[in-house]
Amino acid sequence: MRYIIGMVITLSLFWLINSGMYSGLLLTLGALSVLTVTWLLHRMDVVDHESIPLHLLFRAPPYLLWLAGQIVLSNLDLVRRVWRPGATTDPQVSRVALEQSSNICRVTYANSINLTPGTLTVEMGEDSLLVHTLSREGLESLTEGEMSRRVSKLEQ
Repeated sequence: MRYIIGMVITLSLFWLINSGMYSGLLLTLGALSVLTVTWLLHRMDVVDHESIPLHLLFRAPPYLLWLAGQIVLSNLDLVRRVWRPGATTDPQVSRVALEQSSNICRVTYANSINLTPGTLTVEMGEDSLLVHTLSREGLESLTEGEMSRRVSKLEQ
């Protein structure tokens, strides 16, 4: 039941933010559309802890701030490698351990790798990710596991 309530709140906020118009008719139509979508999704039996990850609500912001910092640092490294004369790239393809147990955290880890410039998740296996990096340092930072540890904290 809490996932359905979370979905109603999320859809309502999303509708209110994107609508920008708050007349009685539009609020009524918005409420009807939110209730209709919620009813359909409940009937389809797709409302669960992974589709509405309420457990991540308070754990995600610190991780997202850290990830934003990593994206900025990766961008700076990439610009330095591309624009500085004599800077080299040393492309690497390797497997990185996938230690997360929930699907949402496994996908979060793979997508976090994709968001940092110079790295790309090529394939997701049962217990590892195939990752392409532009430099040996990028691969070493992934194998050190800081990002994996931070994503794993989301599960706890």
